[in-house]
Amino acid sequence: MNTVFIAGHARLPSGMAAKSMYETLTITAEIDKKYGVIVAANCTLATEHGRHFVHHLLRGHSLQDGVETPARIMKEHYLGKAGNALVSALNDLYKQYEHYRESHE
Repeated sequence: MNTVFIAGHARLPSGMAAKSMYETLTITAEIDKKYGVIVAANCTLATEHGRHFVHHLLRGHSLQDGVETPARIMKEHYLGKAGNALVSALNDLYKQYEHYRESHE
């Protein structure tokens, strides 16, 4: 297999629909092992539309270039209550990816 599946987590703010289902927000990503490109992404937002939007924001970014660009794009384009939690979960996912890379070099 040429991909790995990595998850990042963050606490959800109160007053969100997803908070009634989950305590934390999770972003999952299928990442190309060689180039670090996000092939597919998903998250635990309550609506399918929100999950689909996050997928489109993250797909195609290479984590080998860092997380700053996808985090900036997330902040600019996702204006819901979960915005900060999404960025935090993305940062956590990046830390997990870095750990994976270090252990597989």
